[in-house]
Amino acid sequence: MTSRAPIGVFDSGVGGLTVLKALVAQLPRERFVYLGDTARLPYGTKSPETVVRYALQAAQALADFGVKCLVLACNTASATGLGAVSERIREVPVIGVIEPGAEAACRASRSGHIGVIATEGTVRGGAYQDAIVRRRSDARVSAVPAQLFVALAEEGLCRGPIADSVARHYLEPLFNSGTGSRPDTLVLGCTHFPMLAQSIRAAAGPDVCIVDSAETTAHYVRQTLESQNILARDAEGGLRLLATDAPERFARIGARFLDRPIGPHEVELVDL
Repeated sequence: MTSRAPIGVFDSGVGGLTVLKALVAQLPRERFVYLGDTARLPYGTKSPETVVRYALQAAQALADFGVKCLVLACNTASATGLGAVSERIREVPVIGVIEPGAEAACRASRSGHIGVIATEGTVRGGAYQDAIVRRRSDARVSAVPAQLFVALAEEGLCRGPIADSVARHYLEPLFNSGTGSRPDTLVLGCTHFPMLAQSIRAAAGPDVCIVDSAETTAHYVRQTLESQNILARDAEGGLRLLATDAPERFARIGARFLDRPIGPHEVELVDL
């Protein structure tokens, strides 16, 4: 495996572009291939067996591009399909978003009380809770489903009174319940949620450490590439975008997540 091989990144849709954005910032000399499985989103409402099947198909499609590392930039796929993908794609590192986020939260928390906000499926599956307690047996995890954040992010309503109101709705019971113990650390357990960081910060309060799983995953990927001596150091970066449906919509909504314009011609339609 050469250092000039690309890094593969996949998600059920555009949310994983927040991970891609963090990866590009951390690794500007790398080439990336991003696959959004927009024909079959959301993964969070599917059965575990279906999510594993979809994740394996997406992973194999990226492996066929000769990637040197594979990133599951989807919390649902990371929670349900990481083991199966790692077993199938053995020749390259396979990295999910949950373990790096849990590791960063455990390091950051002073009290051991850690909050997690995620989609209903991720909270119900307990992947973050398990990953945190596995690393820190004294941890207390308060996990809250915050599904409306996904719709707000995709509609571009990331700041302002609507986002602020929804953030307060989800977070005030967690941080202002009046019961005394409140989390000192909050994990953004969905790749859409960094888009609403300003409103989330306002609702949680200035003293809470917010862990962005996109940033922590990008840092972990860099460490992995360095340890295996496959980090691109003297090269020009690049990006190839793939979607399984509606490339125009992917480009329009994805531009906000990637924080740069995406022309419809930049998104290739693929079939898994």
